[in-house]
Amino acid sequence: MFSPNSLLSLSSLYVFIVLVSCFSGGYSSSSSSAPTKIGKGYRLISIEETPDGGFLGDLQVKQKNNIYGPDIPLLQLYIKHETQDRLRVYITDAEKQRWEVPYNLLPREQPPASKQTIGRSRKNPITVSELAGSELIFSYTADPFSFAVKRKSNGQTLFNSSSGGSDSFGEMVFKDQYLEISTQLPKDASLYGLGENTQPHGIKLYPNDPYTLYTTDVSAINLNTDLYGSHPVYMDLRNVGGEPYAHAVLLLNSNGMDVFYKGNSLTYKIIGGVFDFYFFAGPTPLGVVDQYTSFIGRPAPMPYWSLGFHQCRWGYHNLSVVEDVVESYKKAKIPLDVIWNDDDHMDGHKDFTLNPTNYPRPKLLAFLDKIHSIGMKYIVIIDPGIGVNSSYGVYQRGIANDVFIKYEGEPYLAQVWPGAVNFPDFLNPKTVAWWGDEIRRFHELVPVDGLWIDMNEASNFCSGKCKIPKGKQCPSGTGPGWICCLDCKNITKTRWDDPPYKINASGLQVPIGFKTIATSAVHYNGVLEYDAHSLYGFSQAIATHKGLQGLEGKRPFILSRSTYVGSGKYAAHWTGDNKGTWEDLRYSITTVLNFGLFGVTMVGADICGFYPAPTEELCNRWIEVGAFYPFSRDHANYYSPRQELYQWDSVTKSAQNALGMRYKLLPYLYTLTYEAHISGAPIARPLFFSFPAYKECYGLSTQFLIGNSLMVSPVLEKGKTAVKALFPPGSWYSVFDMTQTIVSKGQYFTLDAPLHVVNVHLYQNTILPMQQGGMISKEARMTPFSVIVTFPAGASEGQAKGNLYLDNDELPEMKLGNGYSTYVELYATLNQGSVKIWSEVQEGKFALDKGWIIEKVTVLGLGGSGETSALEINGSPVATGASNIELSSLEQKHLQDLEDGQDKKKSLMVEVTGLNLPVGKNFAMSWKMGIQG
Repeated sequence: MFSPNSLLSLSSLYVFIVLVSCFSGGYSSSSSSAPTKIGKGYRLISIEETPDGGFLGDLQVKQKNNIYGPDIPLLQLYIKHETQDRLRVYITDAEKQRWEVPYNLLPREQPPASKQTIGRSRKNPITVSELAGSELIFSYTADPFSFAVKRKSNGQTLFNSSSGGSDSFGEMVFKDQYLEISTQLPKDASLYGLGENTQPHGIKLYPNDPYTLYTTDVSAINLNTDLYGSHPVYMDLRNVGGEPYAHAVLLLNSNGMDVFYKGNSLTYKIIGGVFDFYFFAGPTPLGVVDQYTSFIGRPAPMPYWSLGFHQCRWGYHNLSVVEDVVESYKKAKIPLDVIWNDDDHMDGHKDFTLNPTNYPRPKLLAFLDKIHSIGMKYIVIIDPGIGVNSSYGVYQRGIANDVFIKYEGEPYLAQVWPGAVNFPDFLNPKTVAWWGDEIRRFHELVPVDGLWIDMNEASNFCSGKCKIPKGKQCPSGTGPGWICCLDCKNITKTRWDDPPYKINASGLQVPIGFKTIATSAVHYNGVLEYDAHSLYGFSQAIATHKGLQGLEGKRPFILSRSTYVGSGKYAAHWTGDNKGTWEDLRYSITTVLNFGLFGVTMVGADICGFYPAPTEELCNRWIEVGAFYPFSRDHANYYSPRQELYQWDSVTKSAQNALGMRYKLLPYLYTLTYEAHISGAPIARPLFFSFPAYKECYGLSTQFLIGNSLMVSPVLEKGKTAVKALFPPGSWYSVFDMTQTIVSKGQYFTLDAPLHVVNVHLYQNTILPMQQGGMISKEARMTPFSVIVTFPAGASEGQAKGNLYLDNDELPEMKLGNGYSTYVELYATLNQGSVKIWSEVQEGKFALDKGWIIEKVTVLGLGGSGETSALEINGSPVATGASNIELSSLEQKHLQDLEDGQDKKKSLMVEVTGLNLPVGKNFAMSWKMGIQG
């Protein structure tokens, strides 16, 4: 939904530049001046081993100063190799407990409680300066204290907080409201992550671009600005003599922060909390996300239908419009699984209500019965602000249960769409129970299939301390609903509202309480909004997940705008308010790929753009990209012209092509969802995930992979009918025309891409399961399977593999062993003209009960003549022609001949059709290729 804070170019915001100008040592993105150094750091005065296998040390400030407040004099250092590939380095106040991300929100090991034994003798003092684990080594210098993390296998330094005497950064600083620490970096390191922001330079972090982390409702059209989520983690990929090594660094801290990446160094400046670093050893990109998500939580299981196409719009004024949209998709023969409502269904914008005039319940229930009967689903929006209204049951029960965030002892008053609102405090267990009960009540009113939680940064149309004005209606009901109409006063009286260090909030150093909850407001147990601010959407997602899962025991689907470390365990994400421009189309790829690194694998952008208005050509190209986002949804603003895919004949054709392919690929996408859930592997990935040694793809942000080996190379520029695409070394096959082959030595190819064509290629050594597609996932899911096998073009030897996961997608867990799932591993070999393909099935009963069969096998890249012989299936010879089974071959077309001096082998596509192989049973198939004369 459109939000008031979205367009930062509004002149009213610029007044804040005046408020925050020229604070000494404040935010500066300039790289020319040496950074201000604060203090002389700390010295390590003791260190000992702990019973849990960790190490505990004491740090003492060397020289006090008052820049950004007094230093904390004594710190506690805790180091532990928590697993063979994860190291924790934790630094906090030795004498007072400090704010940390709550352990119940993000479960993890608790460090030892401070013993306050500074200056006393330690029981198990250690004298070594290196503490080695299986993969990583922690080393330190005592005075001034600094630490380094190295890779054990090759001695490479991954993180080093010592400036080594250079001017690039100062010593570690630890004050109540200002923490600073830095690391050296090699110039050739490629960094990714640190979100959420819209990165104009692509997926690689760009030196001297600002990276501010503080959850904020500003539109994604604002570049290099702190957006809806906070993910203080980066992946670092280095190529050492042709060998790739990746690792990741997480700073688990929810306070606002600026991160300054200079190319040869990276500096964190944080306004609270602790240093809680986690280092993940990798060394592959997939290994990094596996280790990261094993710590923060694996991506959530997703229902099968969520991988279908979704349609939404803010401005479906009544139910008949929604019914017409569903019918129009059907007429246009464009697949559609899920229809959404923004807040149009609500009574006066109030959560958990229905508008009795525009969405009368009997008619809505009849509509839902109709779409549910064919497998379609319905999702609606929920905002966190609860309308202050004495006749509104949700509000009454909230007040009775004392669930709201407080300011000076009263529920904090803000304004969002319903007018005056209070914000639920999801850190309070009573709020979680109340929220779950409201979801249950609403589900009894309307059996929705998922919930969309928006505005949860949290967004507020006002700032400061507000009260409801007397004698005027607020909002007035005319004009835009996002103009603040409460009587408000700025709050600057506390150090929480006006901290000494100003992060670059909203890209303009606005006060951190601007258009959100006042940062001196109080949560459960006295927790300050100042500390917990960026956890609001995360805590709401956890509460919503609990509420939905408790309803019918079904697998929940939640879409959240605001996210934090660990949100992917509960929710999907969309990239927020984008615009119908070619630039926004390009940016969307980078943001989607970043969220894969963050462990939020179900992610997509608003297809065709949220703000007005895409051109017909742009919408064609956007659905060709969006059909391959993990989460694929068209969504538009209230003020935009209608932009459903059927509104243009040309877009209808592109949608039929691109979504038609998506629906054939659903079994592959669903298998990737399972792999994400068990290993964190992103569904959409940068190319370097599969080709980490190939440096040319380290910054590539205009193409992406789905899984390991399916590459999307879209048109992202106006007026183009060809695309220049990078192909890593090997053989690639077009999935739209499998006779089309590209053999690359690692080079760019120019591909034809007329308006209705998107180039999608499958890499060698892969087995891809597909089905026949359909207009809805439920129907597509029951069609026969085909299996695509790819070998290097013209090779005489090769191996390929793939997999397939199937289950009852309504069950909460996505796992084997419950009697409602099947897992199939697929293998193929090519050896001197002999082709073998077989499966190994685990727990085949579920697939057998469903009656799924493999009807066709296609093998690409085979050498030899077109003659095939000696077909055997499950050990028995098959005489083609004597049954329905047929074996045929076709020569493949190469986009570019291999260069002179190389063998110009031709390659063949061989198809075996008329099969009836149960997916739930092991099968084996083989044949011989004729020798080329």
